[in-house]
Amino acid sequence: MSSKPEPKDTHQLNGTGPAPSPCSSDGPGREPLAGTSEFLGPDGAGVEVVVIESRANAKGVREEDALLENGSQSNESDDVSTDRGPAPPSPLKETSFSIGLQVLFPFLLAGFGTVAAGMVLDIVQHWEVFQKVTEVFILVPALLGLKGNLEMTLASRLSTAANIGHMDTPKELWRMITGNMALIQVQATVVGFLASIAAVVFGWIPDGHFSIPHAFLLCASSVATAFIASLVLGMIMIGVIIGSRKIGINPDNVATPIAASLGDLITLALLSGISWGLYLERDDWQYIYPLVCAFFVALLPVWVVLARRSPATREVLYSGWEPVIIAMAISSVGGLILDKTVSDPNFAGMAVFTPVINGVGGNLVAVQASRISTFLHMNGMPGENSEQTPRRCPSPCTTFFSPDVNSRSARVLFLLVVPGHLVFLYTISCMQGGHTTLTFIFIIFYMTAALLQVLILLYIADWMVHWMWGRGLDPDNFSIPYLTALGDLLGTGLLALSFHVLWLIGDRDTDVGD
Repeated sequence: MSSKPEPKDTHQLNGTGPAPSPCSSDGPGREPLAGTSEFLGPDGAGVEVVVIESRANAKGVREEDALLENGSQSNESDDVSTDRGPAPPSPLKETSFSIGLQVLFPFLLAGFGTVAAGMVLDIVQHWEVFQKVTEVFILVPALLGLKGNLEMTLASRLSTAANIGHMDTPKELWRMITGNMALIQVQATVVGFLASIAAVVFGWIPDGHFSIPHAFLLCASSVATAFIASLVLGMIMIGVIIGSRKIGINPDNVATPIAASLGDLITLALLSGISWGLYLERDDWQYIYPLVCAFFVALLPVWVVLARRSPATREVLYSGWEPVIIAMAISSVGGLILDKTVSDPNFAGMAVFTPVINGVGGNLVAVQASRISTFLHMNGMPGENSEQTPRRCPSPCTTFFSPDVNSRSARVLFLLVVPGHLVFLYTISCMQGGHTTLTFIFIIFYMTAALLQVLILLYIADWMVHWMWGRGLDPDNFSIPYLTALGDLLGTGLLALSFHVLWLIGDRDTDVGD
């Protein structure tokens, strides 16, 4: 994303310069994306040749036209041959219907993934390793949040690169794949290690009890889970983005939800299985646990060398640590809330709903942040186009009710919350998960928490992405980790508050599923 835009193509022949482009009349200050030059043909007649500008970041593109939809659209530029490789696809207008249609299926797929993760957590919370080493619950939001810290950031970064034409040639594609895969392995190992430290600290502060075997178990489980999950999900993301471009779908609309659809389930299943397997070997913990940690740490230099070879990931390798580490700490606070509520009978059933409400909120805000970031990249580089980056917080009316494409997508995503959660709650009820009965009062409180969570996240995304862009930071690398971590914290906190209020008014029935 840091590559410089190519200079504009111009032609001078026989003293004839490029004629004014028709595109220049769209508005004042607009740079033309196409220019015309006249050449003398064999019969002396002027032949007009259209010269298409190859800059993917051309400034002045109208907001309604800023997002890409269909890379297979043909236009008159097909007849112009250049030696610069394939030209980036022309941006087309997206309607509310097209946005909703492209987002709906990945959103439902991601939601069912979070439902499956919730059902898994509802089962494994009774395992001995979760009962004896309760700090594992603190790891759950932090490691599930890796899809926001790493996989969703990867999806957003690659979606933007694909949309602005940085993955059109096999050489560029291979460079982006190897660099980004190595980068997320570095980040996953480090973040997994730091998440285990946070779990130990948060578990030790309230009780004042510290266990060295438990600390090594948490470290080995966290690092192994983060590494393997990031490797699997990273490969899936690359396949999704390449496939989306081939069939003419905007990767911004599908990549991040699909990253989350399998992310929660795979990560939670790996964490449960690895921690349980290591717990069974607790008699030899002084050999096995440190060896597992050392193995993954020893691979770090290999991934660092590979990540440094790509210019697109070299900058993130050096400067992209702040958001993922702070986001991990924020998610760990949500994990502390989960740890303290999941064992309380008054909060029975909360374990199955936590991944759902956190996952849905994180998925929707990640789509919005990725779309806004792509729009800004289409109009320049971070720090440019100050007129597109407001210096103060936008009003809620601007975020949700203005006519621009980003406000339109925010409304579409917000309207998906209620029908989506109703489908997911019905699925949980049919599978008799959650140890709770879905009463009308419970659904009202749950929906209120979900709507409030997404409303806050979409507003913060509108402000944060523009604010980071104005400060010269790439939102693809910096905004999504913060937003998904806030989604985990808001979702867990609001859900716990809803359960507490329902317990106070006596609307809790915990017979189902026991």
